[in-house]
Amino acid sequence: MNKVIWVLWPSFVAAVIAEFVFFWVINPQQLYFLGEPVEMSSYATYSVGFLLFWLVCAGSSLLTWFMLPQRPQADHHHEPDGRTAPHHGSGLTSAH
Repeated sequence: MNKVIWVLWPSFVAAVIAEFVFFWVINPQQLYFLGEPVEMSSYATYSVGFLLFWLVCAGSSLLTWFMLPQRPQADHHHEPDGRTAPHHGSGLTSAH
């Protein structure tokens, strides 16, 4: 479930921004689709536009998530008895 949120939340925020910018510039009553004027109410146009923006942004976020390299979790290490303990070091070594 956590990975789904990593995809949907950033795409939601990006879709909100895209919606505001697009409809700040474009009047929904002046839109054309396949050469015909869009005959929906402004609210319906905003809703459909937002869902389309969210779909595109979710696709982009999902593609980014798939392209991330698979890394082992570096914040935990295993104790000799098999327990997992938090990692307290920064992982950086200092040059002396």
